[in-house]
Order: sequence, then structure tokens, then C-alpha cells
Amino acid sequence: MIAVLLAAGRGSRLRELTARKPKCLVEIAGKPLLRWQCEALRGAGAARILVVRGYLSHILTPEAAGLEAGSFETVENPRWEQSNMLSSLLCAGPWLERAFAEGQDAATISYSDIVYPPEHVRALSACAEPLAVACDLCWEQLWRLRFNDPLLDAETFRQTDGLLREIGGKPQNIAEVQGQYMGLIRVTPHGWAQIRQTCAELGEAVARMDMTGFLRLLIGRGIRVGAVPVQGRWCEVDNQEDLRRYEQALRSESWPHDWRR
Repeated sequence: MIAVLLAAGRGSRLRELTARKPKCLVEIAGKPLLRWQCEALRGAGAARILVVRGYLSHILTPEAAGLEAGSFETVENPRWEQSNMLSSLLCAGPWLERAFAEGQDAATISYSDIVYPPEHVRALSACAEPLAVACDLCWEQLWRLRFNDPLLDAETFRQTDGLLREIGGKPQNIAEVQGQYMGLIRVTPHGWAQIRQTCAELGEAVARMDMTGFLRLLIGRGIRVGAVPVQGRWCEVDNQEDLRRYEQALRSESWPHDWRR
């Protein structure tokens, strides 16, 4: 297994915390986000890790994340200001294709503003589908910590028989959100070929499409996407208030979203 971390964006909602460094170098629980991610991916068996850089790319090195030199490879998204995570993923395409040609059988793709344990990556790796996403069944508790009304930010998510059926809509009630898409994706060489072909057909529209919209498009075309459930033990960092609330929650030994346990 190999891994790709999509880390090109600035994270402007973190304000001054990202004035002089990329979002993935912001610290939580004593470590940069990127270090937590790399340690989880290595712990799950990732043989190689690629970081897609953009904003302040010269700063984004293994040493800056508290890792050993050579801990990850890099590639640039030169249009990071005008594009999105899907565009960043396409920047990793040549690297992925070389690794697949050399015999790697799957890749984990991760957002760079989330933290999670190796067990979630292993659960995702065990899915037999060419494409799969991890989803948190305990999402509501995390969203209630972050938002007064969890439905203001939540998106619809529905799965049956281990397959994703709906994602990315505006829910009217909690029942329409069976889980929360976490920003962790697994692709095999066949799954990557499906992504690449669909993006080629979209053309310039790729830069205007978010990842959940893209996943919705894939399943709408009849492409199978596995849905792998996990129970808590992760979180995403969107703003300074998230950081404050997480640090407070981490003081409790029973917080179910503590990824360090």
C-alpha cells in the first residue's frame, strides 16, 4: 500500500495560524497534523507517501513536520489557488501510475486536515472494491461538538450492502446521514483508471468540483464505491474553534473521537 496526502491548500479559516505555514503544519495535541497522518499511514503499512504541495510549498518538508528526512516524497499543484482537492489528486497521477506499474496494489488518499489512527486505514485497505471511502458512524457527536446544529454542515450519506448510494446532499434530518465521509479514500489501479477517465471527460470542470460532488458523480454513473464504517477516533480541523474544542475534549479520557487511543 502507498499513500497520497492532499496538502496544497492554505486553510484560510485558520487565519494567522497559516499566515506563515501550510495548514497541515498546524499543531494539534502536540504534533503537526501532517506528522499524525504520516505516522498513521506508516503504522498501517504504507510503503511510500506522497505529499501534494501548493501554498508555501518550500516550507512543507519532513523536517518541518518533525519527521525524518525522506519520510515522504512531494509533487506540486502549481494552480492550488484556482483548483481543489480533486485537481491536487490529479497532480499525483503520474506518481500513482508509476507505483502501480511497479506492483503496488492500492493507495490510500487522505485529506491533510484530518487525524485518524492506523486502524481506520487498515479497515479501508481491507475493502475489496476498486474504490472505497471510510465513514464515521459516530459522526453526530463530533458534529455537535463543532456546531450548534449539526445539520448546518453535515451532508447526506447513505450506504447499503457495503456500497455508497448517496453522498453530498443537504440533509433535512439526522436520519439522512448514516455516516460522515471523513476524507479517506482507497483506490486500486482499476479504481484509479475509473477516476482518471471520469476526470478526462469532465475536462476543465474538474477544477470546480469538490470531492463529494465527484463521488456523487461516480456512483451516479454506476461505478461501485465501497463504504467502510468506523466508530469515531478521528476529527477534522477547519478553524481555530475546532482546535480549541478538540484540545478541551482531549482532556477527557472517554472522548470517543480521540484518535490517539
